[in-house]
Amino acid sequence: MDQIHIQELGVDALIGVYDWERKQKTHLLIDLTIQADLLRARHSDDVADTIDYAVLAEFIQSEATSTQFELLEALGHFLCNAVLRAFPIAAISLAITKPNILPDAKAVTVTISAARDQ
Repeated sequence: MDQIHIQELGVDALIGVYDWERKQKTHLLIDLTIQADLLRARHSDDVADTIDYAVLAEFIQSEATSTQFELLEALGHFLCNAVLRAFPIAAISLAITKPNILPDAKAVTVTISAARDQ
């Protein structure tokens, strides 16, 4: 199975447990890997035969912006399922990074994976 990777996709989402986190959107970074059959695209060199990663990135940004989850885990689960419904892929692994949330750490990252057959 072939893969497409998108790294550090910026997303603004209302996310967090604490009251101060619920007052404004937080800038998150999303890394994702999708598994898909890209054989036709390899031979045709036609974007119509692949997963258009610009469309995929825009879809993820739009979906994340419209949510109001408390936990990164819930947002990750939601986004994985949304991508599986919207695109012809076999599986997705999605890492969401919340920068500067802990005083002694650069960031916190949660990784969620899902597959079409789950």
